[in-house]
Amino acid sequence: MSKNLTGKKMPKFKAYATGENEISSADFENKNLVIYFYPKDSTPGCTTEGQDFRDNYKKFKKLNTEILGVSRDSIKSHENFKAKQSFPFELLSDPDEKVCKAFDVMKMKSMYGREYMGVDRSTFLINEKGKVIREWRSVKVKGHVDEVLESVKNL
Repeated sequence: MSKNLTGKKMPKFKAYATGENEISSADFENKNLVIYFYPKDSTPGCTTEGQDFRDNYKKFKKLNTEILGVSRDSIKSHENFKAKQSFPFELLSDPDEKVCKAFDVMKMKSMYGREYMGVDRSTFLINEKGKVIREWRSVKVKGHVDEVLESVKNL
């Protein structure tokens, strides 16, 4: 069972990201933050989700909201994925799963009868004060970004 972060302070994190950046939770004071966790760069669902955030990025920015994508992929993989999809936001590389574990998005998955630990597609909305306002776990991609944007508008 995942821990519920709604109403709590955003977990502290620091990780390397695209654009040769090191990003930490402290970088988002006085800004809303949408941080979304996804399983793997350049896979169909993850690409669609990223494209939906990309296509709505200006709407989020107008609402003082930054977007971050997080997966366990390498910086090199992220740089390629970001460039190919023209993402205007940074992607955090979390190969040691520290950020994933802080947000409790690792879960047992199964593919072709084999069980493994993987990233549960999840999104968190954090307000300007660093408090988790809403979380979505086991996300279905279709319509998800619209729902997140609506929640940001209601802050």
